[in-house]
Amino acid sequence: MYDITDQAQIFSLMQDYSIWGVVVYVLIAVALWRVFSKAGYAGILAIIPIVNMFVLVKVAGYSAWMGLLYFIPIVNFIFAIIVAFKLGARFGKGGAFSFFLLFLFSVIGYFIIGYGKAQYREV
Repeated sequence: MYDITDQAQIFSLMQDYSIWGVVVYVLIAVALWRVFSKAGYAGILAIIPIVNMFVLVKVAGYSAWMGLLYFIPIVNFIFAIIVAFKLGARFGKGGAFSFFLLFLFSVIGYFIIGYGKAQYREV
């Protein structure tokens, strides 16, 4: 960064990405609100950033304490896949749906199980 215009360009780029980040977060909160409501939890918990992660772990069938695994660097990746598969099983979805739509493209998957015909069942 040698002059002020380079710094301004980087700042404007970060500003554009932060707007998209807020849009994606709002979409995830809307979808998770419905998922939590179907599972019998208060939907408003989907808005709170860290709390929604712990509630999602509870919806998947684990103790909320297991949500602390999301803070361990390599373990969080593996645990996210496991939670996606357990969440899919709770809503009657298969492995391919769970991997692709609840892990890779989670916004779409949450909307499908939240607003679709999938029913939550405790296994």
